[in-house]
Amino acid sequence: MRITKYIHSCLLLEEAGHKLLFDPGKFSFIEGRVKPELFGDVNAIAISHEHPDHVDVDALKQIVGQSRATVIANSQVAARLQTEGIAVQSLETGPQEVGGFTIQAIPAQHEPILAGELPQNTAYLVNGRILNPGDSFQPSLLAYAGVELLILPVMAPWLTELAVYEFARKIQPQQVIPVHDGYSKDFFLKLRYTNYDSYLSKLNIKFHPLMEPGASIMV
Repeated sequence: MRITKYIHSCLLLEEAGHKLLFDPGKFSFIEGRVKPELFGDVNAIAISHEHPDHVDVDALKQIVGQSRATVIANSQVAARLQTEGIAVQSLETGPQEVGGFTIQAIPAQHEPILAGELPQNTAYLVNGRILNPGDSFQPSLLAYAGVELLILPVMAPWLTELAVYEFARKIQPQQVIPVHDGYSKDFFLKLRYTNYDSYLSKLNIKFHPLMEPGASIMV
């Protein structure tokens, strides 16, 4: 499987001719370095929660209009997108075959933030190999300890470097792709990636510093 990062939390998974897109949010498109038409042939799109850095409604309309992809999301995201004329397949919990992938939805509370209420956040396990927690480090996700690849938020108002390290230590994946860092300057991102790599390598966790839009790995 090829996994490509397109700024912040936007990831494209490709396997056996099928394409699954995660969280195409505003941070990915705002500078014009990534454009919605790049994803005109995806088969499925998964949204973790309704925050704009995880779903750009205008970009999503363009992507779905071109690709006719199946959009999956929790009920809160589905309700919002349906008011925008975007058809959504609500997936709250459990596995489902979508766009050539087996996707298991896992309810996982969004981490505390300075807001009136927290959005409904859904983590996803793809093909039993890749765990994408969205914006959650909840203890319930430790049920997936030992997963092959963890999509790991590394910067956010709701976390610290120590929290990132501790979550990775507990999950103990074989590999990590850092996400949720689209607002960081490149020079700072390089420093943070180097620091995370130095500590995670001591846990025998491979850290993939995908920084440039379109950087990818094979797993």
